[in-house]
Amino acid sequence: MFKDSRLGLLLALLSAASMWFYVQWVLVPYQKADAAAHGRPRGNLSDLYPRWLGTRELLLHHRDPYSSEVTREIQSGYYGRPLDPRRMDDPRFNEPKDQQGFAYPLHVIFLLAPTIGLPFPVVQAGFRWLLVILTLASVLLWLRVLRWRPSAATTAIIILLTLGSYAVVQGIKLQQLTLVVSALLAGCGAALVAGHFSLAGFLLALATIKPQLALPLAGWLTLWAASDWRRRQSFIWSFALSMAIFLGASEYILPGWMREFRDAVAAYRQYTGGAGSLLDVLTTPWLGKILAAVAVLAVVVMGWKVRRASHDSAAFSSILALVLAVTLVIVPSFAPYNQVLLLPAVFLITISWKDLWSRGSLTRVACGLGLLVVGWPWLASCGLMLASRFVSPSSLQKAWTVPLYTSLGIPLVVLGLLSLCTRDRLQTSSKI
Repeated sequence: MFKDSRLGLLLALLSAASMWFYVQWVLVPYQKADAAAHGRPRGNLSDLYPRWLGTRELLLHHRDPYSSEVTREIQSGYYGRPLDPRRMDDPRFNEPKDQQGFAYPLHVIFLLAPTIGLPFPVVQAGFRWLLVILTLASVLLWLRVLRWRPSAATTAIIILLTLGSYAVVQGIKLQQLTLVVSALLAGCGAALVAGHFSLAGFLLALATIKPQLALPLAGWLTLWAASDWRRRQSFIWSFALSMAIFLGASEYILPGWMREFRDAVAAYRQYTGGAGSLLDVLTTPWLGKILAAVAVLAVVVMGWKVRRASHDSAAFSSILALVLAVTLVIVPSFAPYNQVLLLPAVFLITISWKDLWSRGSLTRVACGLGLLVVGWPWLASCGLMLASRFVSPSSLQKAWTVPLYTSLGIPLVVLGLLSLCTRDRLQTSSKI
């Protein structure tokens, strides 16, 4: 067992190191070379910067962060110069499509307010380490939600693979607030499982800085809490009161911000080509919407059946993981860093792996396919790291897409295997 643990740790460390190598020495150099070749400004590529600058300008200088003036200042800091909106749709020019506007709900300023007195390089460095800590905390919190207590060696392997996954590496490199939202959702789930309903409601309200990721879970939890009002009402009161405070304070600071936020989101979708969901991308927009509706309906039916499940039951934690996995395939974004929301689903599949494997030959094929799809980025990045010993950096950069071949398929295969696990756990719970 000791030797197996050491081998597992070694392979996990190698996989994580290879992914960081791929991003740092293959993907980023390719992106820089491509931007230079096409005369396209690349910017500092910190997704935190537009939110931080908008917060600073609002709180220190009372300027509207959604305004075109502040957007141009954000572009100057991000890209080195303001973008010319007249060039956005002109193929003769190479203006970036993302205008880097303040396209977040205004209450994100309450999270960023403590940082506005610091220089951004200091904030950037500190935030990078904060994301590492929050991701580590997310792993431990989801383990508590699922009541999985692996050995110390297994926990270390899980942490290494998580911190070395492409989703997390991309999130840390871009300084994406999705990693903060993921930690808040994990904290919400852990608080619920522990019976701290008021704390859970507050954490979920904070997570709505990314409403597209938090609101589907909020919908399910509201149904769950309302199904046993006497015992669970504190969750709804806490969530509702926290949201009222956030939204009310935001309206006091900047009246009419909701309309501006709506316009900013509409503009974002327009200049990014009408970003669709993962299902839209893999099929067609109309078929994707039909499949999304079917997925949502399936979760609603399943959730309705277990709406009275106890907060510390296997059924409850399974539905939490399922709602987050479905969220990932229906929201109008397919950015890989959002896949950090699949953590509870992957953990649940891992816990149920032996049961899945014993179901039959067809399920074993699905398990093998899922293992290949999820593990491919690490296999490919390990191959690139090995190849770097024998080929030039420019040749290596030509293979920058190889580790990303299965990126779009990961949420779907995880959702498929999770659906089997969830059905088994719900059937087992109903018999107890």
